[in-house]
Amino acid sequence: MSEKKTSVFSNGLIWFGAGVSIAEIITGTYLAPLGFTKAMLAIVIGHVIGALMMFAAGMIGAREEKSAMETVKMSFGKKGGLLFAVLNILQLVGWTAIMIYDGAVAANGILGTGIWVWAVVIGVLILVWILIGLTNLGKVNTIAMAALFVLSIILFKVVFFGKGVRITDIVSSEGLSFGAAVELAVAMPLSWLPLISDYTREAAKPVRATAVSVVTYSIVSIFMYTIGMGAALFTGESDIASILVKAGLGVVGLLIVIFSTVTTTFLDAYSAGVSCVSITSKIKEKLAAVVVTVIGTIAAIVYPMDNITDFLYLIGSVFAPMIAVQIADYFILRKADSIDKGFNWRNLIVWLAGFVGYRALMHVDTPVGNTLPDMVITIVLCLIVEKIAKAILKNKY
Repeated sequence: MSEKKTSVFSNGLIWFGAGVSIAEIITGTYLAPLGFTKAMLAIVIGHVIGALMMFAAGMIGAREEKSAMETVKMSFGKKGGLLFAVLNILQLVGWTAIMIYDGAVAANGILGTGIWVWAVVIGVLILVWILIGLTNLGKVNTIAMAALFVLSIILFKVVFFGKGVRITDIVSSEGLSFGAAVELAVAMPLSWLPLISDYTREAAKPVRATAVSVVTYSIVSIFMYTIGMGAALFTGESDIASILVKAGLGVVGLLIVIFSTVTTTFLDAYSAGVSCVSITSKIKEKLAAVVVTVIGTIAAIVYPMDNITDFLYLIGSVFAPMIAVQIADYFILRKADSIDKGFNWRNLIVWLAGFVGYRALMHVDTPVGNTLPDMVITIVLCLIVEKIAKAILKNKY
């Protein structure tokens, strides 16, 4: 009996749900000091850069029919890949906690029953999504996504065309450079980069599913960033709950908050389970995803997580040079043959140089942020190291 595969449409729905996110709206508010035109340009440039990286990562997984962390082993070795699996699990536990916290705070702002109550409600709904399973989510996800689409359009209308809204291009004196804004826009698609193959590998048509997933996510994410940025600029509010309450979107707003949090955070928890399996096959995906959700829910209740910019930059510094090495190794050098080796030390050292380079670039303002320059440097370094290694090997023999 053949394994049930996911359709291109269902992959598109999954990534639509990933894009409709409170985290995207909140991050969009950070860009408001640039004014509408510059902020919009930064959002688009950042998402184009992020989308290209997501597509490259998704294509490797789609072609090889491997999970994201299994494709990493192709470039860094069986044991070397475990480093990124562990780092990915940590970022996903972090994202699960952040998303549940943001959703709970926003829901509590609309209907004040206590942040911990909403954290538990959201956590339980994520568990329901996990237990239904990826290949059985079809009808449930279709209904949830259709509802979220309508609710997001209503929210957009309220923010941009509500009473008293006036398009303005006033730039604040607050210190956010254009390059930093681009980097905040890159950060969200970049955070999904170590996950996309976990879903495209299950697709009946992997390459088409990858393209549809990336395009769908990018468009929706830009839309949500724009809502956040617009809300901060035009309504004078950066708190999503206040925006929804002022607009009179009580119940509707509550549904947006809860279901957008569930459909996004489900992907984080599920992929954490997949990454656990890449460390040891003794762990079951669903069980690991359940444990991550429970940990995230507890963390959301216990720890306040109001500013995630440092977390986003940390993700960028880890995963931008990682995908740069994979792109050089798989698409340019056409190697990516280290899955049976313990460690590919050359690529690990290049990644470390890329990590350090990213952290250094954080102190340099470029018009395209840190990620793109760091990736270019890392790819070039990877090619130079390979050429030197070949020359040494040739002279040796």
